[in-house]
Amino acid sequence: MSDLLAKLTKWIATEVALDPAVLIDVDTELLVSGLVDSLGVVQIVSWLEEQLELHIDPVDVVFENFETPAAISDFAERLQSATS
Repeated sequence: MSDLLAKLTKWIATEVALDPAVLIDVDTELLVSGLVDSLGVVQIVSWLEEQLELHIDPVDVVFENFETPAAISDFAERLQSATS
């Protein structure tokens, strides 16, 4: 597991998840399960932009990129590679 994925998963579990009793791992479905709502997605986008010093285009904020912590991490790493 990458450092980003570990930090992101922990941060979502403690700061964004609507049910802190649910254990979140890298493959937890965040949106379908209702653990993260639209405001949570905005918070995740903001956190990624701050942590990784990048800009996320609103057209990239789609279900596939934010379905699980692993999907979010993969998306962010692709963005980093594209801007390097």
